[in-house]
Amino acid sequence: MPKIQAVCINKSKGRKFADSEINLIADLGVEGDFHAKGGERQVSLLAHESIEKMRAKGLNLDDGAFGENIVTEGIELVALKIGQKLKIGEAEVEVTKIGKECVERCAIFYQTGDCIMPREGIFGKVLVGGKVKAKDALEVLP
Repeated sequence: MPKIQAVCINKSKGRKFADSEINLIADLGVEGDFHAKGGERQVSLLAHESIEKMRAKGLNLDDGAFGENIVTEGIELVALKIGQKLKIGEAEVEVTKIGKECVERCAIFYQTGDCIMPREGIFGKVLVGGKVKAKDALEVLP
């Protein structure tokens, strides 16, 4: 069963830091996060399995290193389709974007010559707000 591995937040731009819980606000994003400004990239998700690929290259990475708000486990995020809805903890999120264009290269790219967020990260719009924490269930809605 897919679940949440970690939740991350940062009031400033850049990498995020694991927290015990985040609060998703409808049509805005993660309460208190730098990117909580509405739009199509209100919340970001990255699979634990994707992060493990980068750790296998010798990087010591904490959750949030790629700027992701939610680290998932047991679901192939890139197989989701734009418009699909996810139940994440108490919240509901619609997938709006798969991958992203990086404006500038991050420190991880310079260390390894690669970054997974542009290919394997997904973004969503918060439809129904609510609290999300590690070990919460993650469900693809019909």
